[in-house]
Amino acid sequence: MNLHRYHIVFLFLVLLTACSPKVPSEYIQPDDMEDILYDYFVSQGIAKQENLTYSGSSSSRPMDYKRELYFEAVLKKYDLTRAEFDSSLVYYYTRSDRFVKIWKNVQERLGEAAIEYGASAGEVENFTASTLTGDTANIWNGAISQVLVPYAPYNRLQYRLQADTAYRKGDSFMLAWNSNFLYQSGSKDAVAYIAVKYKNDSVASSVTHFSVDGRSQLRIDGCEEPVKEINGFIYLGQGYENTSNLRMLIVSNIQLIRFHKKEHEEVVPQPQKSVADSLSQVPDSLRPRHHRLGERPDQIKPITQ
Repeated sequence: MNLHRYHIVFLFLVLLTACSPKVPSEYIQPDDMEDILYDYFVSQGIAKQENLTYSGSSSSRPMDYKRELYFEAVLKKYDLTRAEFDSSLVYYYTRSDRFVKIWKNVQERLGEAAIEYGASAGEVENFTASTLTGDTANIWNGAISQVLVPYAPYNRLQYRLQADTAYRKGDSFMLAWNSNFLYQSGSKDAVAYIAVKYKNDSVASSVTHFSVDGRSQLRIDGCEEPVKEINGFIYLGQGYENTSNLRMLIVSNIQLIRFHKKEHEEVVPQPQKSVADSLSQVPDSLRPRHHRLGERPDQIKPITQ
C-alpha cells in the first residue's frame, strides 16, 4: 500500500515537471536574463555617474553614448547580438508574469550589492520599514514592483488605501518610485497620479508625466481635515506611434510615505538615492576593467569571459 502511494506521488511529480512551461531554447533562459539585466542596470548607473563627473549634466548627448557603449559591453560579455537580446525581451514581453519574477531577483541583487559597496540599508530600502520614526512611515501596502506594457489590462498599476487611526490632521504624503523603460522604438508616455480624499469629501491631487529612467515623486501637502482615503495609479500610454515593437516600463521600489505634521517645524523630506546611484560609487579598484572611471569612451574594452 505504501509502495503504491509512492508510485502515485512519483508520477504526479513527473507530470508536474513535464507540464511546467519551459522557455524555448532560441530565447535567453531566465537565469541568464537575470544576470544580463543585473549587469545592464549596474552599467547604466556607472554611465550616469561618469557623465555627471565629466560633463556636469545628466541630460546631454554624451550620456546616451555612454549608456549605449556600456550596454554593448554587456552584450559582448554574454556573446549576444542586439537582435538576440531584443527577441528574447519580446518573448518575455508577452509573458509579464515571468518577467516580474526575474526583475524581483534583479532588485534583490542590486540591493545586496549596494550595501556591500558601502550604501546604508536606509539608502537601499528608501523607507521600506513599516515605521521609521514616530512621524514618518511607508504606508504602501501593494507590490513594490510591477512591469507595465502599453496594452490593457497590463498598462495600469492602481492603488487605494483607507485611512485608519494612525493618520492625523496635517499629514502630508509622497509617492515615490523608480522607472526603467525598455523600448525598442516609440515615444515614452507614462503618467503617475495621486489623490487624497478627506472626510469633508474635498480632494487634493497631483499628477506628472514621466519618460526617463530614474527616481520620481509626487507630493501632497498637509491639510487640517482628517484623511478618508488615498488612491491613484501609474499608467503607461501607447505614445504617438502605432508600433508592435517592444515597449515595457519597470516600476520598482514603490513607496507611499506619510509625514506627520511636526509642531513649529515644516517637514521637508530629502530626496532618496536610487540603487543605481549607490552602485555608481563602487571604488575604482573593485570595478571590472571596462567600468573604471577615468577611461575615455574609446579606451573602454568589452568584458570577456
